Amino acid sequence: MEEGPYKCVRDVNGTVSRVIRMGTRKSQLARIQTDYVAEKLKNLYPDVNLGIAFGKIVLHVLNDKPVLLMQNKMWSLRPLYNQLLCPNRVDLVVHSLKDLPTTLPDGFTIGAVLQRESPYDAVVLHPKNSGLTLDSLPDGSVIGTSSLRRAAQLKKRFSHLEFKDIRGNLNTRLKKLDEKEDYSAIILAAAGLKRMGWETRISQVLNPEDCMYAVGQGALAVEVRARDSDILEMVSNLHHPETVLRCIAERAFLRRLEGGCSVPVAVHTEVKDSVLSLTGAVYSLDGTDCLKDTMEASITPGNQESADFQHVGVTALNVPQFSQVAAEKLGVALADLLLSQGAMEILTTARKLNDAR
Repeated sequence: MEEGPYKCVRDVNGTVSRVIRMGTRKSQLARIQTDYVAEKLKNLYPDVNLGIAFGKIVLHVLNDKPVLLMQNKMWSLRPLYNQLLCPNRVDLVVHSLKDLPTTLPDGFTIGAVLQRESPYDAVVLHPKNSGLTLDSLPDGSVIGTSSLRRAAQLKKRFSHLEFKDIRGNLNTRLKKLDEKEDYSAIILAAAGLKRMGWETRISQVLNPEDCMYAVGQGALAVEVRARDSDILEMVSNLHHPETVLRCIAERAFLRRLEGGCSVPVAVHTEVKDSVLSLTGAVYSLDGTDCLKDTMEASITPGNQESADFQHVGVTALNVPQFSQVAAEKLGVALADLLLSQGAMEILTTARKLNDAR
């Protein structure tokens, strides 16, 4: 049944409850991630009915009209980007945070950032190379990765290896690795492998000295319409404060650099004794040019009350406003430092070279 602007259902006892509709793609990983968030919401709100809508191509739809996302002068309708369909169809969408642009279209916000899984990258070896590492693989071994960030860092660190693109979802990439002899190993996000239950395929986890991770990697985000205050309040209870602050700093760093998936930008964050530390770097495509530095900021809450507005697309109702502001300022300050040292020149050259490929 329908009551007002929201979809509702009536049980056999006549009790009416609202249905919260969750949007996602049809991929196995997307469904696993959405089911995980649904379970969290069901534990918090046992009386709420949850429904999941699956879509092949996902995009923002505002007032029934598609909104193309433009990030770094690139139009994107990629399946892992944003889906939040018009009212009465989908109330929220679950994403991998690293796939969301740092500036969302008007009317949308990230209402929850869940506790981060491992943000690190992992090496998955071809079965014939079992027991080896990137260091011990033979000269000329081919490593598959679709990430400019990973390739730029690893080319410099493991100069005896060759790096080539590999495309497709996790299932497709693993199939390409196992069934052919084109790759000696591939590099994937450890978080995705763990969520798929494939942790045993991880041969090596790359530490930050070898390969820093992507902005937001390992964290799940719940995107909602900013005007839906009831949905926003509901999902805000999923926020993990430390993950929120780390990711706000990372996203602010990336947005200030005007970076994205078309340029090699990497980060590493940690919180210790109420101090947030952010390491950020930019690379040339071959990894020969690099600017890297670290800055810190106190995130001890001040006297300010939380306010309902966004920081780099994130609305965190249950995280102190002072801490969010400090995290965002930290990301901006580190980006400004690297920009003053020539980061924009490196990124502009990398972007041009990548566009010409």
